[in-house]
This record gives sequence, C-alpha cells and structure tokens, in this order.
Amino acid sequence: MLNDVQKHILQMVADMAKVPAQGAVNIRANGKKEFRQNSEHITIESKTDRDGIDIRIAPYTKAESVHIPVVLTESGFQDKVYNDFFVGEGADVTIVAGCGIHNGGECDSRHEGIHTFYVGKNAKVRYIEKHYGEGEGRGKRILDPQTVLYLEEGASVTLETSQIRGVDDTKRYTKAVLSGKDSEIVIQEKLLTHNDQNAVSEMDVILNGENARTQVISRSVAQDGSTQVFYPRVQGNNLCFGHVQCDSIIMGSAKVRSIPEISCNHVDATLIHEAAIGKIAGEQILKLQTLGLTPEEAEQRILDGFLR
Repeated sequence: MLNDVQKHILQMVADMAKVPAQGAVNIRANGKKEFRQNSEHITIESKTDRDGIDIRIAPYTKAESVHIPVVLTESGFQDKVYNDFFVGEGADVTIVAGCGIHNGGECDSRHEGIHTFYVGKNAKVRYIEKHYGEGEGRGKRILDPQTVLYLEEGASVTLETSQIRGVDDTKRYTKAVLSGKDSEIVIQEKLLTHNDQNAVSEMDVILNGENARTQVISRSVAQDGSTQVFYPRVQGNNLCFGHVQCDSIIMGSAKVRSIPEISCNHVDATLIHEAAIGKIAGEQILKLQTLGLTPEEAEQRILDGFLR
C-alpha cells in the first residue's frame, strides 16, 4: 500500500495531468507494482525479460485512457523501466505517464523511463508526461526519460511534456519515425529550471512517409543559475512539412542554448525552424503594474501565461 508521502506525490503528478482515469491503470512505487487495473480494451502485462510493462490497446478503442504514474520516495533509489505501447488501428486514446520524486536524504535518486510506441494505421494518441520533484534532502532528484515513437499510415500523436520545478537534473531524448503516409506528430514541451538545475532536451523527428508532418514547440524558463540545452533535429526524406519553434525566457544568471537543426533530403520537403531567447520586457511588467499587480506578481503572471 502507498504511504502518505507516496500518495501526496502521486496526487501532484495527477493534478498536473488533469486527465481522469477512464481505462487501464498501473502504479509503480520505488521499483514495485503497487496497483494495476485493465479495461475491456486495454491490457497491461509485466515483461518477463526486463523491468517494465507492455500496454496493448485494441483496434478502434475509443474514450479510454491509460495512466502509468511512477513514484520514488526512497533516497538513493535508482529506477529504470521499459514500457512498450502497442496502439491498434483506428484507436483514439489518451496516455498519461509521469514521475514524482520525493528525496529527503543525502543520496541521489534517479528514474529512467524508456517508453516505445508502435502506433497503428489511423490511430490517434495524446501522450501526456509530467515530472515533479520535491524534498529537503541534499540528494538530487534526477529524471532521464526516453520516448521513441513509430507511426504508421495516417497515425497521429500529440506529445505533451512538462517539467515545472523540483527536478535537479534531467536529460530527455525523444525520437519519432513517421514512416506512414499522412502520419503526423505534434511535440509540445514546457520546462522551468531554477537554482543550479540542469536540463537537456534532444529530439530526432524523421519524416519518411509521403505527406508526413510535424510541429515541435518548446517553451522554457531558466531562472537563477540554472542551465538549459535544446537540440531538436528534423529530417525530411519525402514530400513532408516540419516546423520547429523554440522560445525561452532567461532570468538571473541562467544560461540557455538552443540549437534547432533541419535536414532536407528530398526536393519536396519543407522544413522551417526558429528560436528566440530573451528576458521579460520591462513594458510588460509595467503594463501589469498599472492593473494593480506588484512587480513580483506581474512577473509570475507573465511566466504562467508563457508556460500555459
């Protein structure tokens, strides 16, 4: 059974996702299965060759969701899990993953979640991944997620990732291979770092299918002495379209590097990238102050709107 701290962390991750559980559920706490529930059309099974689960979503499944949260509350715990998703043809589902770490000790705690998606013909997936950290211990809270996706003809994926405070170090890698005709992926990333936190986000989107499309949107805020690096890469190998947009707000003595890369290997590939890094404009603060906000409240309102 989950203890009070684990329940609190689990609730924080759930609140960030804001998607009610209406299907299959798997809760993992400190490397062990705490709860599992299958639905009529979605099954979750433990792997036999390594730590992790297989999630199988039947063709044409509608109005169901999958929730697979992870909770770490033991200081010094090192967790690595492999989760594979098999999404049947024509399905339309929401998948919610995320990790919450509470570290009150002296040793570093780490979770590595390697998620691989096989998205069938004309299937539609909304994948939400939220990360949260807390605890007064000197041990770090480390999250290193990997997400790999393979899209068949007409498949569509919206990938929403958020990490807002509490995580000391993170290295995220995302790879999407769009082999099917008319396949599409939208990647929306939101990140806030503060103190001396470090975050690296690396992406590869490979557009192989005819009329494959992608939109990558990254928004981040770097505060205090934190550092961020973004390295999204999009490769067009057919008639396709891709747009990469990286926007960052920098504050204090923080450092941000944004390195968008596009590669066209086909005459009908259309790829666009843009990146912007800057501080909050003084006139934005002033305008909100005229509405009765303090400078601190105005700054927070701007940050909240930027990361919404």
